[in-house]
Amino acid sequence: MLVHPGGPFWRKKDDGAWSIPKGEIDAADAPEQVARREFAEELGHSASIGPLQPLGEIRQRGGKRVIAFAGEGHFDPAALTSNTFDIEWPPRTGRRQSFPEVDRAEWFDIEFARTKMLSAQVELLDRLLAIAAESDGK
Repeated sequence: MLVHPGGPFWRKKDDGAWSIPKGEIDAADAPEQVARREFAEELGHSASIGPLQPLGEIRQRGGKRVIAFAGEGHFDPAALTSNTFDIEWPPRTGRRQSFPEVDRAEWFDIEFARTKMLSAQVELLDRLLAIAAESDGK
């Protein structure tokens, strides 16, 4: 499951723009707790996910640290109800508009996900495949 960021900057971007659901973490927060919270906030509170498997940490191009998890769950992308954010739009007009944090969510197979994901996050797919292969070998 990947999500496409909402808002005017991302409107016409597709390949290389999708991401895992993610958000900001405070020092007092447990990473797994934040992962579950962001999953619900970005997809809607009806979205549920089972036990989480740590995928480790990556750094995105801008230096943002992402601690990732994978888990099995059921979600109908048509049921997406993302939280929103406000920005001045159009720029320098003084008008503020609300946009969904996530405007689309989709299930992708691994190879197609590679073309859709932010380049720094593609490594997470390789980690997921390695964990799955290890589990199959047990």
